[in-house]
Amino acid sequence: MATSFRRLNILSSFRLVSLCLLFYSKQTCAFQVKEITHSHTTVLISSLLPSSVCNTSTKAGERKSSLKVVHKHGPCNKLDGDITDSPSQADQILLQDQVRVNSIHSRLSKKSVSSKIKQTDATTIPAKDGNVLDSSNYIVTVGLGTPKKQYLSLLFDTGSDITWTQCKPCVNSCYKQNEPIFDPSKSKTYANVSCSSEECNSLESATGILMDCPDSTCVYGIQYGDSSYSVGFFARETLTLTSSDVFPNFLFGCGQNNRGLFGKSAGLLGLGRNPLSLISQTDGKYKSFFSYCLPSSSSSTGHLTFGQPDNLSKTLKFTPLSAIFSDTSFYGLDIVGISVGGRKLSIPKSVFSNTGTIIDSGTVITRLPPAAYSALRTAFRKAMAKYPRAPDLSILDTCYNLSNYTSVKVPIISFFFGGGIEVIIDVSGILYVNKVSQVCLAVAGNSDANDVAIFGNVQQKTMEVVYDVAGGRVGFAPMGCS
Repeated sequence: MATSFRRLNILSSFRLVSLCLLFYSKQTCAFQVKEITHSHTTVLISSLLPSSVCNTSTKAGERKSSLKVVHKHGPCNKLDGDITDSPSQADQILLQDQVRVNSIHSRLSKKSVSSKIKQTDATTIPAKDGNVLDSSNYIVTVGLGTPKKQYLSLLFDTGSDITWTQCKPCVNSCYKQNEPIFDPSKSKTYANVSCSSEECNSLESATGILMDCPDSTCVYGIQYGDSSYSVGFFARETLTLTSSDVFPNFLFGCGQNNRGLFGKSAGLLGLGRNPLSLISQTDGKYKSFFSYCLPSSSSSTGHLTFGQPDNLSKTLKFTPLSAIFSDTSFYGLDIVGISVGGRKLSIPKSVFSNTGTIIDSGTVITRLPPAAYSALRTAFRKAMAKYPRAPDLSILDTCYNLSNYTSVKVPIISFFFGGGIEVIIDVSGILYVNKVSQVCLAVAGNSDANDVAIFGNVQQKTMEVVYDVAGGRVGFAPMGCS
């Protein structure tokens, strides 16, 4: 099965490249491919950097219950004035990513403990290891309130549970966001949750924090590994995803005190497994089924779809969710092998089974156990030996200077998951491009062999990633978006 899936993937890639080169300009086609063989892909150097023009995918518009996904840094994001990732941004993104990973490792090592915070202490919330840094790169727009919806652009994150947004009157502090801050007084359906309610009592399991109620109104608090935080009222409101997907009494955080690295987004959309997540709250309609496709570059768009669409790819292959993380908000996978250039690496399965793996939309770079990363890096460097090395980029230690080349031959990398499936990584998920003179292998190693592995969002690019939570499985299909 794995072999046939791989052949179909490569054949589909040939067709995609042909269509791309036939109908679109060089600026439109990110990571233009000249040749694909069983072992490598040849990519035009001129296509490595993102375009200054937004190229919108039509996939989201073809489906019901689907939202357009844009990268936080790029021309498709109307909230950001920067159209490309500058070198300083690239370094900052990777540093933030490492903080998020450190937080995940601490959380899953069960070293963290619940914190209790008083509302009066909200402005000086300390950094804790109980929750995950929001370094997610991808944004969707939703509506909140009635009768007139207030549109908000939120970072979406499979590693978080609570959905929250900044709210007026911002009793303490609100960071600068591009859209108007949500105003509950303008909505007829807004209502605070009671401090004595079951929903309020369940907040601690979703946030890791037990808040004091200053009066009868429930207060939530969420804090991240870099001291970013949001504190406010836990409330109910009408959530609108599309014109036909409207959810009254949606539970969310109405942030009155918010600080951190959230860019100009209005807050966060939590897609985790907790009963308070969006996935659980909309289970009656979507049956805990959702999917997304992350675009190949910041100048393209992807989609986030809720429920099972009629036109799922026939090449979709599922792997079971790992039972190791069933009591957490994370979605676990079982990696059983990796190949580079068509050759399976000699990595004992115990290297992965000892730590387990999660798939995370908010982690940028995939993290592997040290032994697995060492094997991958050695094979990749051998395949790229003809190209001159470049300085390391933050956490990335295998970089190349491609300034003097018109094309680069990149070895194909595949991940093998439980259930006998092989997932071929798109070339946009193999190379992390800071500039043409610094193009890096987009994978990093954990510092501790006991830390959980993470399948990050760069490696998920262009694939349809399908979460059948009720069915206990995650699926992958090529060419979900461009």
